[in-house]
Amino acid sequence: MFGYIVPISNQLTEEENGLFKAAYCGLCQCLTEEYGYAAGWFLNYDFVFLTLLLSGEETLKTHNRRCPYNCFRCKSCLQPYKGMQLAAAISVILSYWKLQDSIKDEFLLLKPVYGVLALFLKRGYHKAARLYPAYDRLVREKLSLLQGLEAQGCSSMDYTADCFAQILQGSAMYEAAERKEALSLLLYHIGRWIYLVDARDDLAKDLKKHRYNPLIGRFTEEERKNGAMDQRLSVTLLHSRNMAGSALEALEKGQGIGILQNIIYFGLPTTAKAVFSGQWRRHRTKKQRKAE
Repeated sequence: MFGYIVPISNQLTEEENGLFKAAYCGLCQCLTEEYGYAAGWFLNYDFVFLTLLLSGEETLKTHNRRCPYNCFRCKSCLQPYKGMQLAAAISVILSYWKLQDSIKDEFLLLKPVYGVLALFLKRGYHKAARLYPAYDRLVREKLSLLQGLEAQGCSSMDYTADCFAQILQGSAMYEAAERKEALSLLLYHIGRWIYLVDARDDLAKDLKKHRYNPLIGRFTEEERKNGAMDQRLSVTLLHSRNMAGSALEALEKGQGIGILQNIIYFGLPTTAKAVFSGQWRRHRTKKQRKAE
């Protein structure tokens, strides 16, 4: 996951802003305590969204804990619960395999960097994989399929996006039957949305470096320049956002519902707009500073 799933903080209540920050810091604490100091390096907003989504109707409680990355600061953190522990494990598994993918795909000079990061995360990954072997197996299978499609130069956005979407959808496999269907649908379309937005975000870089990107094969150079690509991409992103929103409304309304609605209805279109305009990198840095 890539950090695209963010709320619009000025449209949250003070209580909701506090809850989101507590979820961010609580997940960070959970990662470092369960999977090692290095696991916290890979924390991003997408996993915080997943943490709140998996909370269901649990009563979310906070406590003050010393920040593992700044021992002079205490922060309000959500106390661990089952959904947070699952989100932490999923984040470690996905981060580890994303590093492995980067080792294969990046240029020679960057491979050792990703190799060292993967080495630091390896012990935490093995623990997460032992706890959730079915999810780890799903991730490996889908990433292998995705790599095969990329190697073939697949020009279908749907095939590649579907492959990635199923990885995130798999997070719902541990949920109770009454939540599983709606949660699976929501996570599938969030995963699909992330993949397509990331492809658009990386387009210029991938064109320059001659790397695979589904948008390069799907749209001609003229369509990319005259706006036709962004117009069509906006339509399919809106479809996935609407499907995710419908699925969210079918779930129970827990404490984090206001934040989740904010992210889907306001955060996603704001992120897409920033990506399309080329302003996402700066926008993301500002959001990160606010969370910290």
